[in-house]
Amino acid sequence: MKKMNKQAWPLVLALVFSVHLFGQNQQETNLSKVPGTVIKHQPASSGLFVGAPSIAKMSNGDYVVSFNFSSIESGDRGKVHRTSIYRSIDQGASWEFLTEIDNQRWSTIFYYRGDLYLIGVDKAFGNAIIRKSIDGGKTWTEPKDKKTGLLAEGRYHCAPVPVIIHNGRIWKAMEDAPRDRQFRAFMMSAHVEADLMDADNWTFSNKIPYNKDWYQGMMRGWLEGNAVITSDNKIANVLRCAFSTGIHGTAAIINISDDGQEASFDPDKGFINFPGASKKFTIRYDSETKKYWSLVNFIQPGDLKYLKEYKAGKIRNTIALASSTNLLDWIIERTILYHPDIEKHAFQYLDWLFDGNDLIAVSRTAYDDGLGGAHNYHDANFITFHRIEDFRNNFY
Repeated sequence: MKKMNKQAWPLVLALVFSVHLFGQNQQETNLSKVPGTVIKHQPASSGLFVGAPSIAKMSNGDYVVSFNFSSIESGDRGKVHRTSIYRSIDQGASWEFLTEIDNQRWSTIFYYRGDLYLIGVDKAFGNAIIRKSIDGGKTWTEPKDKKTGLLAEGRYHCAPVPVIIHNGRIWKAMEDAPRDRQFRAFMMSAHVEADLMDADNWTFSNKIPYNKDWYQGMMRGWLEGNAVITSDNKIANVLRCAFSTGIHGTAAIINISDDGQEASFDPDKGFINFPGASKKFTIRYDSETKKYWSLVNFIQPGDLKYLKEYKAGKIRNTIALASSTNLLDWIIERTILYHPDIEKHAFQYLDWLFDGNDLIAVSRTAYDDGLGGAHNYHDANFITFHRIEDFRNNFY
């Protein structure tokens, strides 16, 4: 082999440098196509994805958002169990990082009696915990024992679902999974005057496992339930359901006793038609319209073809605004977000609140970023904020 002439080295180095620069220019971050306002961008190259967004509004008008990180390689089996807190002081136009919390996951952030709370688990399928912040989300308590936020030890699961007040109690739906993903649904509640950091003040209902023989033998599981006030002024747990391939748009309603101790389910009457029910959803009641509202991963007619190859729970490329007058019968009001690709684009796990005439929402979003996009639809590379203005208009 001939040795390279010394005079050729500068030319070779310049060529290598030019190729390197060209490669960099081909992979520049570009967030211009991302819908909504970007709160957090987590490139797939980092090995992490973002999820479980939740939003709260404080009495001074500030918005506070929480979300957690997961490992792309190992997912729930990984050792990444941390949550970030962001704040907006300009109604969602911009966001600032406040803090990061280790050993916090799948949480709901909520504002209650002048303070912020974060309720979830300390790791994937870990202990049920609650934290408190008295400075707007900058610092948080540690759940060291049953008096400081360690609510229950075991294998618990939840999602950013509503924490609601009704009949003198505060309510939050949750699940446990004694093994694998065999979720059992239950409701937890406490008196409105109680110290929420004290585990002794919380009541856990009995836990109901799903039955594979339900729904003509097509039941595959339920999870991520919503505490909801029913039309007859009772508390219910409305759950996301998984069925055999091709089945979608069916949720389950578990009835809860007034004292929060008893949960019961009738498989003959407890299943309802609910668009997008094979994915996580949040339901809230609006006293002005006297309707229940939700932002759902509705499967549009043109996308039903994907059910031949994919389970319904994997189709997350549409967010639609849905409503119901009785919690049992739901209609799609309009499409809010959509992308025709289901492989690497998704809007999922939306949490949202009423804000005057608008809805404000946060999404776990998989979308183009100029760097190759998300790893896949599930492993989202963005947390995004969205405002749906005058949502009640023409929907009475």
